[in-house]
Amino acid sequence: MKKVLLLAAVAVVALVGCNTPKDGYKLVWADEFEQDGAPNPANWTYELMRKGQVNNEEQEYVESLDNAWVEDGILHVKAIKEGDRITSARLITRGKQSWQYGRVQARIKLPAGLGVWPAFWMLPNESQYGGWPRCGEIDIMEFVGYQPTTVHGTIHTGKYNHMIGTQKGTNTEVPTVTDEYHTYTLDWTPENITISVDDTAYFSFDNDGAGDPGTWPFDQPFYIILNVAFGGGWGGAQGVDYSVLPCDMQVDWVRVYQKTE
Repeated sequence: MKKVLLLAAVAVVALVGCNTPKDGYKLVWADEFEQDGAPNPANWTYELMRKGQVNNEEQEYVESLDNAWVEDGILHVKAIKEGDRITSARLITRGKQSWQYGRVQARIKLPAGLGVWPAFWMLPNESQYGGWPRCGEIDIMEFVGYQPTTVHGTIHTGKYNHMIGTQKGTNTEVPTVTDEYHTYTLDWTPENITISVDDTAYFSFDNDGAGDPGTWPFDQPFYIILNVAFGGGWGGAQGVDYSVLPCDMQVDWVRVYQKTE
C-alpha cells in the first residue's frame, strides 16, 4: 500500500497499523457485496431525501438500482444527471445494524470531479442527546472534488461543530484516492476516536472525561452511512461541473470488529 503523506499540522504521528484487526478484536459484521443486484436489505436501507434537504446539496436521494447496486463484488453508489434532475443514493444501516465502539472499516475508490462529495460516516441510532449536532457525528471519510488528493476525518458534537467554527478534524493527502481503492478506518473506544487511511492514522480525538455529552456523545450505538452528494455548501464551495456526472463511489467491502470479552 502506498504511504499516506500527512500534513504538517497533524500531530498524530505514532498511530499506525490500522488495516488489520487489532489483538483481542473479532469480526462481528461485514458486507462483502458478493450478491449481485440490490444492496442486501438485511443490512441497508435507501434513505430518501429531497433536493436541498441537507447542506443545500443538488441531488435527490432516491431508491433505485440505477443509483445503488452490487455488481462483481463491488457496491456502486452513483450520482446521475437527467435533464435538470440529479439523483443519488444514501445507504444506511440504521434499524438494522449499529455498534457502540470497535473498528469500522471500508475499502473504497472515490469518484472524481468538481462538485462530488462522497462520504463514509456514522450517526447515532437514537439521538438521545437531541438533534444534530448534539447527537454526535463521526466522519470516517469525506472527500470534495475540488481537493482531488485530500480526504478528511472529522467529528461533530454540540460543542465541537462547523456551525460555530469549533469542529474537530483534519485531512491527509492520498494522491491516488480516485484511481485506487483505499481502506478507511475508525477505531472507537470509550476513551478515544482515531481515524486512519490505509496504515496511517491522521486524526485522534480524546474523551475529556467530563461526562458532558456536549463534548463526548459517543457512548451510544451508531450506524453506518455511505452516500454520494453533489454540490452543496461544501461540495459546491468552488463550483460544480455537471459534465462529471454520472459518477460513482465503489465500495469493495465494509467490516466491523469489536473487542472480545
